[in-house]
Amino acid sequence: MQLQCSAYIAISVDGFIAGEGGDLSWLNEANALVPQGEDCGFAAFMGSIDYLVMGRHTYEKVLSFGGDWVYSKPVIVLSSRFVSIPDHLKDKVSASSQPIAELCLKLANKGARRIYVDGGYTIRQFIDAGLLTDIELTLIPILIGKGIPLFNGLQQRQKLKLVNSNVYDFGFVQLKYEVDHGS
Repeated sequence: MQLQCSAYIAISVDGFIAGEGGDLSWLNEANALVPQGEDCGFAAFMGSIDYLVMGRHTYEKVLSFGGDWVYSKPVIVLSSRFVSIPDHLKDKVSASSQPIAELCLKLANKGARRIYVDGGYTIRQFIDAGLLTDIELTLIPILIGKGIPLFNGLQQRQKLKLVNSNVYDFGFVQLKYEVDHGS
């Protein structure tokens, strides 16, 4: 059985996942447009995964929000450097510095069927390694101009196959693609 590695991420129309310095205020403003009770399929997506794999920068950003930990699934933080995990999260969060192909094999051997890949650099790593199977982009109707682009620095061109699209009345557009590995 093959492990499905899926990305689910919001992106500005001009391709950014964050503004300069990691600013997410544009995303908070956009979320104010979403009607109460609408989650754009995120709960169903989270219900379909076994693990969440994110980069250290994404993990640190989530921690900076404070409050309760928002993920009910086990989180693995990828980093070649030490990752500080607060005591109250040690049963929910772990860190790994192993190559992603090895990590994916380990998770598949543990029975994982699908993982959620989060964070721009981590998503690019999975694409470059030929491990990302699908990506769901939620286009937010804003142009940021400067910031952290999602796909900057890919090692090679990657073909995608559109499998679903959804346009929301409040301006979001969701595009789900399968990654074409040329099989």
